[in-house]
Amino acid sequence: VECSSLGAAITAAAAGADIVLLDNFTPQELHRAAAAVKVSHPRVLVEASGGITLETLPSFVGPHVDVVSMGCLTHGAPALDFALKV
Repeated sequence: VECSSLGAAITAAAAGADIVLLDNFTPQELHRAAAAVKVSHPRVLVEASGGITLETLPSFVGPHVDVVSMGCLTHGAPALDFALKV
């Protein structure tokens, strides 16, 4: 479940979500929210997403964050022009 606040994340975890995606949090907010989710629901996976780049990645990694999603990996991928002829 994609969440943009700590309250939404706790509600989603309490409702049975397997994974809580914390979207567009600052690193400090992310770590506080991830810790709160893990304390109340230790089996829920916590995913960080939203504006994370290779340069900022280290500040989003932490003991309560299980997965980090980075759209920058696919947004800037070059296209490959190919054809299959039979």
